[in-house]
Amino acid sequence: MSQRPFCTQAPVFVSGREGYHTFRIPAIITTPAGGVLAFCEGRREGMGDSGDINLVLKRSFDGGETWQPMTVVAEDGANTVGNPCPVIDRDTGTIWLLLTHNLGEDTEAEIVNRTSKGTRRVWVTKSTDDGVTWSPPVDITAATKAPDWTWYATGPGGGVQLRSGRLVIPCDHIVAGSNVYRSHVMYSDDHGATWQLGGAVGDAVNECQVIERRDGSLLLNMRNYDRLQANRRAISISTDGGITWSPVTYDAALIEPICQAGLLRFTQAPPHRRDRLLFSNPASCGRVNMTVRLSYDEGETWPVWKALFRGPSAYSCLAALPDLTIGCLYERGEAHPYETITLARFSLAWLTDGADQIA
Repeated sequence: MSQRPFCTQAPVFVSGREGYHTFRIPAIITTPAGGVLAFCEGRREGMGDSGDINLVLKRSFDGGETWQPMTVVAEDGANTVGNPCPVIDRDTGTIWLLLTHNLGEDTEAEIVNRTSKGTRRVWVTKSTDDGVTWSPPVDITAATKAPDWTWYATGPGGGVQLRSGRLVIPCDHIVAGSNVYRSHVMYSDDHGATWQLGGAVGDAVNECQVIERRDGSLLLNMRNYDRLQANRRAISISTDGGITWSPVTYDAALIEPICQAGLLRFTQAPPHRRDRLLFSNPASCGRVNMTVRLSYDEGETWPVWKALFRGPSAYSCLAALPDLTIGCLYERGEAHPYETITLARFSLAWLTDGADQIA
């Protein structure tokens, strides 16, 4: 498949419109039917992480060029529902969406210090009609959150289905009384009917994304708080499907400002000619310079990169669009990163200056 070099960008969610003060925390997937689903948090009252927050969705039937009206996937009055992390079960076609919930009056600091009225809870919902309707959220906190964890986040970004069929969701948490940040995964071996905890990684890491490598191992790419390893992404490997993880290492090629990032297996050989991973984040010591990188060796090196936007930018999520162009849904603005959630659509030929084509 030959593609011309091109890159187009357009906002999908614009803060201050559609009844919300701010839109944040993007996630994007392409469905087996060829739809593109863009999720995010709709924050009614302000830019902050607490308060009246809903999980909202827009659907596209033309590869992200145009979008249907926004719908609400999950809400709970004045409370907080967010951190979208979707995954598709290729065997059933079901779209599973993991998310989190807490009382809107509880701040993160209060939840971490255990002075809040409630705590952070883990929810799951699903769609069997390509995102048109969603089941009532089910609380799976008891199975997926340890008793001594306070803060908890699913994703944000996307989950993966392994070749074994296991569904894996990247997550993070804070341990009570220690303020220790760690990453972990949850998984399902029964097509989403039940969920359970996998292994934890850390300290000083949290929001993360995961892919399955060619050899069957899992690569977890994490936001890094370790100032002795300043501004480098943290990495861990699992060889048992996410049950245990290697000690953390750091990737000097992946500079970061302590921010969430996107990670995607774009192609796999076979059926394609080459294995390709993609990574997106604000490649800077501050939240600017949204950049996409390409790896041909399962994340060992990242020899190709290109900036999507030099200005303020933050969270991002990657997807292979129906025509095998690349989609990067990311936070972008002029004065600050949270003015829009924008979709960049671009070809592999654009990213590589014509040196690589889908095959």
